[in-house]
Amino acid sequence: MEVVHKIGRRKTAVARVYVSEGKGNITINKRDLNEYFTTGTLQYKVKQAFTLTETEDAYDVKVNVYGGGITGQAEAIRLALSRAMCEIDAENRAVLKPEGLLTRDPRMVERKKFGQKKARKKFQFSKR
Repeated sequence: MEVVHKIGRRKTAVARVYVSEGKGNITINKRDLNEYFTTGTLQYKVKQAFTLTETEDAYDVKVNVYGGGITGQAEAIRLALSRAMCEIDAENRAVLKPEGLLTRDPRMVERKKFGQKKARKKFQFSKR
């Protein structure tokens, strides 16, 4: 099996994932998974595609991720890995699709409008 390359996005985070056969090592920006994502929740999000397809120790993963915060980065990696699992074996799609792991979350930050404090919040109105 050759290396499978996929891209995942979430908010402003972009993750490029390279999946190859191996022992289950996950490297993110040349650091170990547990070192890059210290909380269990984020580690679970990254590994979710492997857990559902029952291939935790079958593949080595190299990830380049930039932009956004840590949650957005974790979810971008999750999307990229889910896409990679589908390319490796088409039967994985039936497992991942109902969990919503193949859907790009379209929500982005709404822009600030002029004459307002934030995107939707207005300046305080005073009568005087």
